[in-house]
Amino acid sequence: MWQKALDLMLKTMFRQGSLSIVMPNGKLCRYGDVSDAPLTVHLHDIATVRHLVLNPELALGESYMNETLTIEDDDVQGLLGLIVQAMHGAPRIWWQRPLLKLRHASRRFTQNNVSRRFTQNNVLSRSRRNVAHHYDLSGQLYDLFLDADQQYSCAYFRDRSDTLELAQAQKKDHIARKLMIAPGMRVLDIGCGWGGMALTLARDYGAHVLGITLSKEQHARATARAAREGLSDLVEIRLCDYRDVVGTFDRIVSVGMFEHVGIPHHKAFFDTIRDRLALDGIALVHTIGWMGRPNGTNPWIEKYIFPGGYVPTLSETAVAIETAELWTVDVECWRLHYAYTLRHWFDRFTEKQDEVRALYDDRFVRMWRFYLAACEQTFRHGPQAVLQFQLSRKIDAVPLTRDYLYQPSSRDLLKRAAE
Repeated sequence: MWQKALDLMLKTMFRQGSLSIVMPNGKLCRYGDVSDAPLTVHLHDIATVRHLVLNPELALGESYMNETLTIEDDDVQGLLGLIVQAMHGAPRIWWQRPLLKLRHASRRFTQNNVSRRFTQNNVLSRSRRNVAHHYDLSGQLYDLFLDADQQYSCAYFRDRSDTLELAQAQKKDHIARKLMIAPGMRVLDIGCGWGGMALTLARDYGAHVLGITLSKEQHARATARAAREGLSDLVEIRLCDYRDVVGTFDRIVSVGMFEHVGIPHHKAFFDTIRDRLALDGIALVHTIGWMGRPNGTNPWIEKYIFPGGYVPTLSETAVAIETAELWTVDVECWRLHYAYTLRHWFDRFTEKQDEVRALYDDRFVRMWRFYLAACEQTFRHGPQAVLQFQLSRKIDAVPLTRDYLYQPSSRDLLKRAAE
């Protein structure tokens, strides 16, 4: 029964690519373009088949983690690339539609704040737990695959061949240009991570930066980095929620944090930006965006990687910005940049997976390989991109054209003169 149901589901879903499934009873089934060389997957028990039939988004990752689903040559990137392309716009089998409706309904209930049990109601205590789940893992883990500055967000590739280090430096420079940073400015960095952006704005631009995070690991590391670089007089890192910040700032930046806010708190997030931003100030929010209709969070990602996370659509974010009475002075969409970033992370992680295994175990390694690959393929083939919102309280806080973003800065001119 369950093998027949899975066979029907995959025949409905696959219109391109070539996939072979070896069922638990040894039967070989082919899907998609049978003339192509297939990617082959082995399913090792009927419980895995049943799980895939009933809840494929959750079951696929769990089965890979538990090795009840194995891929020839462990080509998790290839499998997820096939699946993301197949699922994007493909009809869903009839028995899965109620689950999809429930997932979407839970998002709507969360938006209206009907029940505190729903996963995106990220009140302060829950936000702390969610952050600790992912960001308070061993700092050694992130050292293994991030760049030296520990940028754990999308890099900016001026050229596909850029190194990860160069692309991350270009990301920070691009954001600094949008913020029009000048020496002595007070900057609030919401979700400062391990301090890379805060340190850059202080060291290279002379800004006074308050970075806030709910991660104890990030707080400790960022504080130590500021002291090590002699920047403690310019950079302060606090264990603090964005809703608890007081004071006024010339500039506000938030990179890769808005995805953790949750729909019920979108308004509070942008209200905070408005209330903390100087009248002539500029804010920059850099976030993953869903380039389709609003949808629920992938259940595997929600359970294992980012509890409480949600990728907002452009329309959902725009409503919250409008409600906060902020000017959206510029919106930029970065297509494929995160796919390139994630491939660098995946390759580095895979190269160092024995060291990750020593920190955790085999299951953790498979979980993170699946996570990095799934995210890359969604940015490559699915409706997902990075959005940057440049915001202000005044209509004329930034120049009328984008020319200022692409002119050489004084730092660039001095560097060229030195060369």
